Order: sequence, then C-alpha cells, then structure tokens
Amino acid sequence: MQPGSTMGDAAGNGYNKCMSELVHIHAETPQPRRIEKVASALRAGQVVAYPTDSSYGLACAMGDRNAMERIRQIRGLDRDHFFTLVCRDLSEIAHYAKVENPSFRLLKSATPGAYTFVLKASKQVPNWLAHPKRKTIGIRVPGHPVARAIVDALGEPFMTVTAVARDDRALSEATEVREEFDRQIDLVVDGGATGVEPTTVVDLTEDVPRILRPGKGSAEAIGLDGDETA
Repeated sequence: MQPGSTMGDAAGNGYNKCMSELVHIHAETPQPRRIEKVASALRAGQVVAYPTDSSYGLACAMGDRNAMERIRQIRGLDRDHFFTLVCRDLSEIAHYAKVENPSFRLLKSATPGAYTFVLKASKQVPNWLAHPKRKTIGIRVPGHPVARAIVDALGEPFMTVTAVARDDRALSEATEVREEFDRQIDLVVDGGATGVEPTTVVDLTEDVPRILRPGKGSAEAIGLDGDETA
C-alpha cells in the first residue's frame, strides 16, 4: 500500500497504514510540481498537514465529509468545533460569505494575513459546514506562500483546523506534526518552521467588528483596539 492510503480499524475509524508521506516545499518560493502534488492529494480525499502564517494546520477538500470526519477523529473534535474555509482572495470570500461594505474595507486591509473572520454564510456554503444556528462560517486568506500556493493550485477553498498536539500545543515543525499524527494523516508538507500563536478571530456578523480571540494578527493594523474584544 502506498503512502497516503487509508484503512479502517475495528470501529470503522480511518487511519493510515503507512507512514505519512513527507513533501518538502520551499517556504518562500514553493515548487509548482510539489504544490500540485498536495492539491491532488486534497482532491483525492486525503488529509494534509501544511504550514500557515500562524502554525501548522490540518486540511481537507471543501465538501469532503469523510475527510472532515477523519480530522474530527484525529483531533478529538466535537460537533461544536467548526472548520475554517481557506480562500484565495476577497472575491472568493464574497462568494462564500455575505460581505457588507464596512466589512469589505476591513477585509481588504487584513488579507492576506493571520486573521480568521466570522461572516454570515452565503447559499454556496453547505448547511452542514455553516454554524447550524447562526448560519456563519469562519474564513481566512493565509499569508504564508505555501498555503497560498496550495489554495491557488486547488482552484477552490479548502477546510482546515489547527494541528494541535495531545497536550494542546500548537505545532510549528513538520517533524512534530508527523510524529504526532503519523499513520493518521496522509501527507505532511514541510514548509519550514512556523510560529505557534493562533490567528486573531474577528466577528464581522454585526455592525461593529469584535475580536473573539486575540492572536498573531494585530488588531491595531486593521483599525481595531482592545475595546472591540468580546
């Protein structure tokens, strides 16, 4: 069986029989052929670890419920933990979320970057991917060249959560990710070391933006301050 192949255990949970495949990609100038390999893995339903401008993340193709469930099992996530949609740019955000003019200006100043924005989901977002009551979706446009190259090659958004160790540490090295999730995920992208600080989460569903979680993205850089923190 090739790296990236998955099997099931007695409980029907997906796991990878072989070691996760490791793909080295230059952090500043990603090699197109290797990026396409990652995009192909996502299209094939695989779970991929990749670097972002905050820490490493776990990704799967948008709309792939089986891969999404695998990530939930790997991370031990409950149904109240929602995935973030990684988009290419503002126009793609506007396709999957309702963006009003004040929000548009803030998004324009903050993307790409280490921010996650909570927006009202558009009709293009499957019901099971949006918040069931609020009908919202978390969206980000990463600044890391590797993450941006992956979503560009894929041609559509992908879903992601943070790669967190069993002791709740965010992971900043591909080797750490591989050790933590080996045989549970299919492919690990080694794009060099990242930080460990999470993205700054900003709620744009109301008239006044609110910071739900301070993080790596500067509040002041997007015209917010501590008064907007929820």
